[in-house]
Amino acid sequence: MGTMSRAPDAPVLPADLYAAIVRAGYYPALVADVVAAALVREPIESHLVHLETTFDRDVVRRHITVLVLTPSRLLIAHADDHADEPPAPQDVATATTESIPLSAVRGVMLTHVVENPSTYVPGSLGREITLTLGWGTVARLDLVPASCADPDCDADHGYEGTITGDDIALRISAAADGEDALTQAMSFARDLSAAIGQG
Repeated sequence: MGTMSRAPDAPVLPADLYAAIVRAGYYPALVADVVAAALVREPIESHLVHLETTFDRDVVRRHITVLVLTPSRLLIAHADDHADEPPAPQDVATATTESIPLSAVRGVMLTHVVENPSTYVPGSLGREITLTLGWGTVARLDLVPASCADPDCDADHGYEGTITGDDIALRISAAADGEDALTQAMSFARDLSAAIGQG
């Protein structure tokens, strides 16, 4: 399990969370300290660690998200590569935490991607999910032209649409992230849904 990380006056992270941060491999000492500092001695009920690698022109960028469920909050920690503009002498990582009261979390959405649905095996739930969490900070507005039931009508009926909370979305694939990551993501979604009363 290795040595645990401790920020000044912060709790030691549980071994399974610390091990997941180390496995992700993105500056684990920094990420562990940022998460520990934001915990404020609250116990951890569930967690999810997700590493994403993207390509920005000729540069590979990494981004880690750590979701932590406590009895009263959803804690989100992000850390990113943030290269200084050339000719900067060094790379920089930025790490941010956000603390959302569970009472403010509005939704937990799981989208299951299932290949070959005609041969779906009951209970398998596919090999990829997108976990979307909403708490009202970011919303997506989808508008379409409104219409009426009269096929000969050419009047302008304005627009109709939907507003969807979309504060954070994580794509977890068994092929890219491993079976354990997929299982952990579904478990975290169930725990968070139960904690906010959607279970």
